[in-house]
Amino acid sequence: MTPPARTAWLTSLALLAFAGNSLLCRMALGGELIGPAGFTAVRLGSGAATLWVLVALRSGRLSRPAGHWASAAALFVYAAAFSLAYVTLPTGTGALILFGAVQLTMILSGLRAGERPRPAEWSGLALALAGLVVLVRPGLAAPPAAGSALMATAGVAWGVYSLRGRASDRPLLETAGNFVRTVPAALLMVVVAGEAGGWSPAGVALAVASGALASGAGYAIWYAALPALTATRAALVQLLVPVLAAAGGIALLSEALPLRLPIAAAMVLGGVALAISARAR
Repeated sequence: MTPPARTAWLTSLALLAFAGNSLLCRMALGGELIGPAGFTAVRLGSGAATLWVLVALRSGRLSRPAGHWASAAALFVYAAAFSLAYVTLPTGTGALILFGAVQLTMILSGLRAGERPRPAEWSGLALALAGLVVLVRPGLAAPPAAGSALMATAGVAWGVYSLRGRASDRPLLETAGNFVRTVPAALLMVVVAGEAGGWSPAGVALAVASGALASGAGYAIWYAALPALTATRAALVQLLVPVLAAAGGIALLSEALPLRLPIAAAMVLGGVALAISARAR
């Protein structure tokens, strides 16, 4: 497999994992099967355990923790703020705020580092963002201020975590170390929130699936893809996640198919394709 094909394959898998995370979180918190602190703790704890099993299987032994405390802090802030925000925010509004904050963080960082997107890339970004607005527009009226601030914080933290991952040369080991470092803070969050009990088995199962599959394995794959992506392109491709999540909600959660979804999906996909093809040229 050529390096570009490998990067495209890894990126596609990671984006599917991110969309899966949104679906699992929506199912758990929307159905009040578990609280946001409990979901965060189980998600991060199961992600850490899964990643260390993968590390042991790959190397034949438990290696010393890698990763960085700064990356772990960004990961925890993202996971905690994401769960807390979805207690009050509609899914569409939350997705727009989250990925808008990710775009701003990663693109500004790329510009600061000397990246100069071409006019076609800016046009593609504008078209994709307009598609997101079309997708979530009915839910944009007066979102709760606290939830909006939390989701914006989650977006900035995820942008920082992704940017730090671009320098990773040991994606699996470093992602495992980052997850392990978040566990004490996640447990403290549960204690402070008073959620030490009352978790339904279904809520725990959804949180484990989110941590072990969509987060642990998904983030390791994302870290493996990031070194081959510019900050601008890494930001752009993540605009596909809300479309994937919306499609998953229709297919798996029996949500209604709004007329705007095909239009929004075409705008986002077309915008990302325009921007990426401009960079390739």
